Parts: sequence; structure tokens; C-alpha cells
Amino acid sequence: MEQCTIEVDLIRQCLSVKRGREVLRQYLVSTSRYGPGERMGSNCTPRGHHKIRAKIGAGLPPGSVLLGRRFTGEIYSAELARSQPERDWILSRILWLSGLEPGLNRFGCVDSMRRYIYIHGTPDTEIIGVPCSHGCVRMRNTDVIELFDIVPPGTPVVLHT
Repeated sequence: MEQCTIEVDLIRQCLSVKRGREVLRQYLVSTSRYGPGERMGSNCTPRGHHKIRAKIGAGLPPGSVLLGRRFTGEIYSAELARSQPERDWILSRILWLSGLEPGLNRFGCVDSMRRYIYIHGTPDTEIIGVPCSHGCVRMRNTDVIELFDIVPPGTPVVLHT
């Protein structure tokens, strides 16, 4: 059976799970408010060919707060959000991306993995479908949990404009 791939369209703010040309699932996402870009410290969403390096958060409840790729023991709530209004929330699951193209998204100052570029959950109060992240690909919690459950580590991911 042919392996699935993930395609993230930075213009349409859409993530598609495909097998060959067949679209199996499609989700609205939010990528960087600063647009596409690969440089360390840019807060831009990197382009090009990647793979899922690691999956983090299996079995955690929806809304679980992740910090430094570890569960903090907290579940996101409006009260928690009010106590930390400037925080960039990473919730429920993380699909950690590793670039595959040396000089574009791998090694040196453009390394997606060292930039901690993830596909991850975000609070349901956050806007989805328009660019407003800090570089990662944000998804609704129910969507990122579904995606997490259907793709294995090593799944190819292409981010493009």
C-alpha cells in the first residue's frame, strides 16, 4: 500500500493528507503571521520537503499543555489562558518536523528541527485558516489528534506556497 503524505498549503492555510493523488483528509490550519521563511529566529514557517521526526503526546487528553515537548500536567482552560496571556500555547499533540533539504530546511541556520517546527494543537479560541502562528503549523485540537492517530513517524510532509 502506498504511504500517505502530508501537504501544507501556506497560501490556502490548508493541510491535506494524501495517498497518491487521493485526498484522504483536509484541515484548516494557521501558519506564521510572518509568512514563509527558513532562517532561525525568523518566526516564519519553513518551506520544502520534511518528514515527521517524532510524535509526542500519545494518549494525552485533548487540551493537554505541552512545554519543551513535555506534558506539564495542565489542561488548557480560560483561567489558565488569562494567567498567561502572551503564551504561545502548544496543546494536545506534537508532530515534530525535520527538514530533508540541506541549505533550505536542514542544517545550519535553516534547520527546521532545530527551530522546533511542529504541527500542533492550539486553543479553540485561536483563529484557524489565517496566518497567525509563530512559525509552526497550528491545528484545532480534535484535528491534530485525528492526524496524529493516522500518520506514523517518518511520514513525508511538504510545505509550499
